Amino acid sequence: MDIDWKGIIGHEENIARLRRMLREGRLPHALLFTGPEGVGKCRAARTLAAALLCGEPEGPCGKCPSCLALRQDSHPDYYEVRPESRGKGARAIRIEQIREMQAEASRLPILSHRRAVVIDDAELMNEAAENSLLKTLEEPTGQVTFLLVTGSRASLLDTIISRCMPVSFGMLPMDELAGLLACRGISTAEAEELAVLSDGSMGRALALHENDGMKLRDDAMAFLEGLGAMDMGKIWLRGKDMGEQGREKISEWLMYLNMLLRDMLVLYESDDSGIIYARDIQRKLADMLPEFPKGRIFQMLRLVKESQCRLQANVNLRLFMEGVLIRLKDI
Repeated sequence: MDIDWKGIIGHEENIARLRRMLREGRLPHALLFTGPEGVGKCRAARTLAAALLCGEPEGPCGKCPSCLALRQDSHPDYYEVRPESRGKGARAIRIEQIREMQAEASRLPILSHRRAVVIDDAELMNEAAENSLLKTLEEPTGQVTFLLVTGSRASLLDTIISRCMPVSFGMLPMDELAGLLACRGISTAEAEELAVLSDGSMGRALALHENDGMKLRDDAMAFLEGLGAMDMGKIWLRGKDMGEQGREKISEWLMYLNMLLRDMLVLYESDDSGIIYARDIQRKLADMLPEFPKGRIFQMLRLVKESQCRLQANVNLRLFMEGVLIRLKDI
């Protein structure tokens, strides 16, 4: 596990604030790290946990027994909760995981003077898990600090939010992100394109670069271009193919479709007031506008948003995609 403050890209004000509160002993028992996916909030939470457990005042030092144990993912006083998938079900944090965490957190620390718990993707807790965690946050026992990480603060119970100190993480400036990507050996042209497509998220930009994200974007574009000529036979075949790609790929594809539709709305404006994410295919998008009046785009965006939410449930992916494609075709 990476536990170096220097490894966190950007967010200088947040990091300085957290380190100052840590030095002064003013950190609360629960913090909520919020922000878009891939901006480094979970890494910041893990590093803060390492600093809490480290024996040095300006930790994490990276050399003490606590830091060495964390680097090897074997620290007895550190606990991390992450969503799990069961069968074909959607990822979720269930009450059994929270109860297991609570049992660990209630024990006396072994290696450090306290315990630290990180709950990643906290918005994916089910109702029972949230209510169980709330009781712990209301009546914390022992020397333990809870660090919740979420990309959707609004999805959490208001009572949980109210019991945590909020730390908001924003996007990186486009030019700064492009420069950081170029430093990793990515060509300047691709780095600039990735910075725009990722909307300032380093994690998303790297995922695009490493996981053929551009191919999914281009596939979403090809879908829009061929939507008018798509018959039911093609819909069945495409639904079957996309269903076999898995939940994460479908989620990414919907994200790119949403991005392209949003770009088309921006192109309707004559003052160039909005950022175009798909700049390399801007001309193609502009040429398609006669087939996509604003009203149709707004309806499609609502459907895509609804589909992204439904995808979190336990759905048959093939039938789900067939339904989405049919509804998009009918708009």
